[in-house]
Amino acid sequence: MPSQHPARTLVRRLGAAAGTLALSAALLTTTTPAATPATPVVAAKAAAKKTVTNPVTPGNFRGYGFDQCLAPTQAKMDAWLNHSPYLAVGIYISGDSRACRDQPNLTPTWISTQLRKGWRLLPIALGPQASCLDRFPRYDDDFKIDPTPGKDGRYGKARKQGAREAEKNAADAEALGLRHGSTLWYDLEGFTLSNTHCRESALAFVSAWVNRIHQLGYVSGMYSGASSGIKMVDDARVERPGKFKLPKFIWIARWDGKANTSTDYIREDGWRPGGRMKQYLGGHDEKYGNVTINIDTNYLDLGKGNNPGTEVRCNGIKTSFGSYPALKPGTTYKGRVQALQCALKEQGHYPWRMHGKYNKRTQAGVAAWQKANGLPTSTTFSESNWVRMHSLGARPVLKVGSASNAVRRLQRALVATGVTKEVPTGIYDGKTKAAVKSYQKRRKMTQTGIANPVVWRYLYAGVR
Repeated sequence: MPSQHPARTLVRRLGAAAGTLALSAALLTTTTPAATPATPVVAAKAAAKKTVTNPVTPGNFRGYGFDQCLAPTQAKMDAWLNHSPYLAVGIYISGDSRACRDQPNLTPTWISTQLRKGWRLLPIALGPQASCLDRFPRYDDDFKIDPTPGKDGRYGKARKQGAREAEKNAADAEALGLRHGSTLWYDLEGFTLSNTHCRESALAFVSAWVNRIHQLGYVSGMYSGASSGIKMVDDARVERPGKFKLPKFIWIARWDGKANTSTDYIREDGWRPGGRMKQYLGGHDEKYGNVTINIDTNYLDLGKGNNPGTEVRCNGIKTSFGSYPALKPGTTYKGRVQALQCALKEQGHYPWRMHGKYNKRTQAGVAAWQKANGLPTSTTFSESNWVRMHSLGARPVLKVGSASNAVRRLQRALVATGVTKEVPTGIYDGKTKAAVKSYQKRRKMTQTGIANPVVWRYLYAGVR
């Protein structure tokens, strides 16, 4: 379970399946027409109008994340963005049973700021819990899932609770500016699976919650212990197909230290591909950028994974190569010259045809670009010029899990420095991390493998 107390209260029940929710997951765009929303949801929509430009979160993502009970301060988030391996963060946004009801940092501005900076958010709700879980209710004004089966044996009271909780969670998400299509995660803490009424009422609650969350425009995710709630929904998937509405994504609490999405408690075929994340380490301290936070650690494999999209420049001219040599009169590197002409055209220094010849007009474009960038003019476009050229534009923090045109620019710049010959793909993978670390080592920086502002600053200066 994600850190439920600043001092960190660990729950190690049900063996390796203990823990509390942490990071969240996936993308997906379920656009089920919403039924008439409850009044709180309508009010929340009005409050969230100013933040409709926030991206869907977490989106397609494969990489690492952490969760912590209290949403960290902006200073801590910035330090960890620049120095930690994590790009996703779990936050408790809703639910009367959550330990961190008071979230002084959690505001619409906090949400929009993290999303703008590149964080993937995993919004968590911790409401009514299984009836056989003795740690709940926590407070006088929260409650457990009703275990009464009813005359028809369908646990109607639990289903009503699930639908109501979904409306509350959706309203809280909208009030914070979390966009429709984002995944909301319900935290169902570990319970005794062999208790029939406890299990069946919890399953009925989850089914109703999932159904209503989808109606309200969000995507459903569920966090629970591998041997309890996760096994419960997996058994329902296989043994009673179609009988329950099951979460689109699952978040498995299994503290086995393995950064993957597998566990022996459930079958390997469920929620594959792209439907799982796993909390593989429980509460512990980690320190990055001189900031220590007590966290749970997660590995995410959600949606379509890391997809940078298609890049089309200058009507399809190839601009990604495994090397960017210096170009000068008489060069035979036609493809590289075309890539240079494309970049010069995009920046307003070359209005002519991109034919791949390093002629007088190309040289004039090079000189104009060099002058505009405060560099000595020359007939040669140097390797250092290539590094600077590829670094122009936005300079976001990039790390494993990032996928975008910014990653392509970074990879091209790294190729130009000579630390790698990997053709740019737009996906920040292990090879890109290794290249960044090599560059950091060469420039005597801390070797994090993260393209933070310091790395960008050196690249922008054309330093090889």
